[in-house]
Amino acid sequence: MHPEVTRAAVLREFAAPLEIADVPLPDDLPPGSAIVRVTRTTLCGTDAHLWQGAMPFVGLPIILGHEMAGEAVALGPDAGRDALGKPVELGSRVVWSESVCGHCHACTVLNEPVLCAQRGYGFAQRADRWPFAIGGLSRYAYVPPGAHRIVLADDLPDTWAASAGCAVKTVVRAFANAGGVEPGATVVVQGAGPLGLVATAYARASGAGQVITLGGPANRLALAAGFGADATIDVTDVTDPDERVAQVEELTGARGADLVLDFAGAPTANREGVLMCARRGTHVVVGLAGPDPAPVPMDVVMGRELTVVGSLNGDVGDLARALRFLSAFADRFDFDALFSPPVGLSGAERAIRDMASMAAVKAVVDPGLD
Repeated sequence: MHPEVTRAAVLREFAAPLEIADVPLPDDLPPGSAIVRVTRTTLCGTDAHLWQGAMPFVGLPIILGHEMAGEAVALGPDAGRDALGKPVELGSRVVWSESVCGHCHACTVLNEPVLCAQRGYGFAQRADRWPFAIGGLSRYAYVPPGAHRIVLADDLPDTWAASAGCAVKTVVRAFANAGGVEPGATVVVQGAGPLGLVATAYARASGAGQVITLGGPANRLALAAGFGADATIDVTDVTDPDERVAQVEELTGARGADLVLDFAGAPTANREGVLMCARRGTHVVVGLAGPDPAPVPMDVVMGRELTVVGSLNGDVGDLARALRFLSAFADRFDFDALFSPPVGLSGAERAIRDMASMAAVKAVVDPGLD
């Protein structure tokens, strides 16, 4: 028997306090589904944007949080293996991907489940409709059949593993979509949030010869330096986009960068990113520039023969590679520096506010603390 209800922090009104309430859990578990006890949830910028009302099309109430790790407490039929073929048992520590249908054009013909037409994003699940609780700000969460799970290595911390569920796998996919990092290449990372900081480490670990990170505030750029940035540009000091481009040009000996990745989502980021590229360079678009982005100079794209690539989140393969990256470089990078001390559900709203104000790099919630 699994729990019939779960305590959760529920968003019922945008920019309003979260309500701590009991939410139902599914009575019967379909084949491939599971119930987990959430042990860690790491918050994402999207959670803050949702709370603020920046995505007003989202139906309320919802349970925020889409980066989580937990222990399996109930398994539906045919749920006894993870995506890598390892056994999933009661008590297994797992992370999981967003659910996918497995039969649409993207899942089958394109073989790109990240583009699934029915992908189960957490913010699409209302907390007053079945299956109620799939978000991370909850003591227990339902894992749908199409959400592929991965059993965690014993030495991988829950907090790191949770962050792999969106932030780290998004970075991994962005580099893969760019074709990787050529040995000795110059890489520019736009943004010093969680994704930009992880990307800085990933670029350094991938053999980049020069890594330049743009962002702010100063404490985040200090983290970027610790994660391998050779140079940083504080966008709160250098507020002119053209000056930022000029500084990258100077740092690269007037050649530009081989690879520029936008994890900032600022209105001018893609224009800057293209202008920062060297000839035959690549610009990867991950951030959302908002409703009024600066025009991208297509003459520069053509004249330098640039490649501009879009990259969206990640699938279970990217999740597996993200976990492998965290494990492989656990002794090289201080990943713990990304995370705030965990708080319980009663502190979840404060944690979201800290993400919105940039007081926290990566806020952490342990729903079992209260």
